[in-house]
Amino acid sequence: MASNAARISALREGLDRPSRVVDWPTVDHRHAYISEIYGQNVFTLKELQKHLPKPVYARFVQQIKGRQTLDRPTADAVAHAVRVWAMDRGATHFTHWFQPQTGTTAEKHDNFLTLKTVVGDLDETSPIDTFSGSQLLQSEPDASSFPNGGMRTTFEARGYTIWDTTSPMFIRKGPHGTYVLYIPSVFISYNGEALDEKTVLLRSAETLANAALRLLRVLGDTETKRVYTTLGTEQEFFLIDRALYQLRPDLKITGRTLIGSMPPKHQQLEDHYFGQIPSRVLACISEMELELFKLGVPVKTRHNEVAPQQFEFAPIFEEASVAVDHNLLAMETLHQVAHRHGLKVLFHEKPFKGINGSGKHCNWSMSTDNGENLLDPSAKPETNYRFLLFLLATLDAVNKHAGLLRAGIASSSNEHRLGAQEAPPGIISAFLGEHLNEVLDSIEELRDVRNFSRPHMESVKVGGTVLDLKVSTLPQIARDLTDRNRTSPFAFTGNKFEFRAVGSKQSPSFPVALLNAAVAASIDLVAEALEKQKGSKPQLTVDDILNVIRHFVKQTKSVRFEGNNYSQEWVDEAARRGLPNIKSCPVAFRQLLEPSHAALLTKTGIFTETELHSRYHILVEKYAKDLLIEAHTLKTMTVQSVLPAAFAYRKELADALKTLKEVGEDIATSPEKAILTRLKSQVDRLNAANDKLVSVIDKAEGLEGEAQADYSSAELTAAMEEVRAATDVIESQVADKYWPYPKYTELLL
Repeated sequence: MASNAARISALREGLDRPSRVVDWPTVDHRHAYISEIYGQNVFTLKELQKHLPKPVYARFVQQIKGRQTLDRPTADAVAHAVRVWAMDRGATHFTHWFQPQTGTTAEKHDNFLTLKTVVGDLDETSPIDTFSGSQLLQSEPDASSFPNGGMRTTFEARGYTIWDTTSPMFIRKGPHGTYVLYIPSVFISYNGEALDEKTVLLRSAETLANAALRLLRVLGDTETKRVYTTLGTEQEFFLIDRALYQLRPDLKITGRTLIGSMPPKHQQLEDHYFGQIPSRVLACISEMELELFKLGVPVKTRHNEVAPQQFEFAPIFEEASVAVDHNLLAMETLHQVAHRHGLKVLFHEKPFKGINGSGKHCNWSMSTDNGENLLDPSAKPETNYRFLLFLLATLDAVNKHAGLLRAGIASSSNEHRLGAQEAPPGIISAFLGEHLNEVLDSIEELRDVRNFSRPHMESVKVGGTVLDLKVSTLPQIARDLTDRNRTSPFAFTGNKFEFRAVGSKQSPSFPVALLNAAVAASIDLVAEALEKQKGSKPQLTVDDILNVIRHFVKQTKSVRFEGNNYSQEWVDEAARRGLPNIKSCPVAFRQLLEPSHAALLTKTGIFTETELHSRYHILVEKYAKDLLIEAHTLKTMTVQSVLPAAFAYRKELADALKTLKEVGEDIATSPEKAILTRLKSQVDRLNAANDKLVSVIDKAEGLEGEAQADYSSAELTAAMEEVRAATDVIESQVADKYWPYPKYTELLL
């Protein structure tokens, strides 16, 4: 057996060499600006306008703005225009790109070729390139082969993908220099049920928009025509050497390491966060960014994260449905680019035990078609009543539907991260900061906010604080009114809420759809309360508005928390406040069917009852399957590799003892004897843990549905931890040359 050191050395040979020469976009980088290549592979409205007659283009825009179904002549014209545009750039195929409930995207490619029969003396077929409006509007993938929660069976296979006209089409590079036209789509069953993530997101956005417009109208706003949610997704991930990844069956199959002991150095020196990006990683991320710029994805930020080999990129905020498309597109692009650089990207929330995992921080807000952010507190939030009403509606949603939001972030992978020292526990609370809390407390205590005073904040000026750095050459800086709270699952960060508890691997669609639904319901409650205050009066008075604000301040006080969400003190305090602390996925999933949550989702039309139950069964089934796949993988690794390595090393020790005994050495106190004794103890421990794991697996596989998920959550995870604990001790005892897998030291350092 080749030694571990020799194998790792061979794999790492050349890692310090410069990365391969990347095929950058064909622009002169000495004078190029990002804006010059941005969106060049996107079929924008500007491009469409070039290809359509003015009346047809005007009709298309009106239909899109009015959220109306496209008529067939317009669809045919758009299809012809996008085909010409795409083929001029080398496209040979098109695909409806959609988001099934698998956590990733799906696509089926068709080319533009059609055979046309030419009638004559001898009928002939002639090849032509064509793309019709009907082909643009919908396609037909198999609806029974995707997760559907029992809504579809094998003999009921028909499903439809339908073009989402709110998200622009684009081209991506395929093999041999060709391109594929991507058509962002929703995915529904033959009977119209949503089978994807995007349909419910779009429904929730419309529901929230209608509620927000109702509230704005009560406040006297007659100008705003549309409200939409904005989203910015901070994406965390790990990048490791691909050759080392290939030697880890657990990473390949499950996305995380099921065994592995901590190296002497990991993140305890806090030297990785915001450190210099390794050159090989920087080359990879830079190439990803250039590809995304061409696809119109406004990626803005890149940096090292806390854990070794962990990184983050973040975009400029966009309308939520487009932002979700762009996040998934960015994840796919990074996966492909990393492969070209000999790297592997890991999006699992906790790929390495003992160090920080990864999240997808969803920065969420609401904006009007006039570009006004409804969660912007402005210079004087105490008298910005519109802001306070939308803020309190959001807090009311978190307070009433915390369990629902917890269900939106629940998965077998995110369960490893929530409650650890880099993510809050399963308690959904909100952070506002000292200034906004003082504003709300003043209103509750009947202090006049129009003459608002800021106790303990005498030096605070409107818009922030000026900090004196005691260095004459440094400029004054304006400090925000509120500090940030990285431990809060739902923190206000200036003009938006940051939903920090979302998992790095999951699509943002589902948690954002649930958030939209909850906020929409609470906005309606706020609007209703204002309407009652107004009565028959021509308009609301300030006192009317403050009465409603005061009511919701009191209603939402329990969900506001300013301290350390990681602490045991908060867990105890949350229990006293009556806030739910949901620790397991099966319990979280049941929140979807809890009567108040189910009523919210079905009465608003975001889910039908059938879709909601389907979603619940899909989540439960996937959770159990994920754990069983991990358990089988762990069992295979220990039986086929870890134990043989231990046995081989044990034989070497036994042979050494035999030799010592033959030459008359006292073996009773020899170090070989002590090591052998300790190793035997851990091997026995591992064998016993493996036997228990096999028994638990067998029982789990004999169960179904909720029973299987509950049992797996309670018993399977514990049995796997016992196996891992024994294995990790053996790793530290067995000679390096016998260990069959790359260790954390090689993977992370």
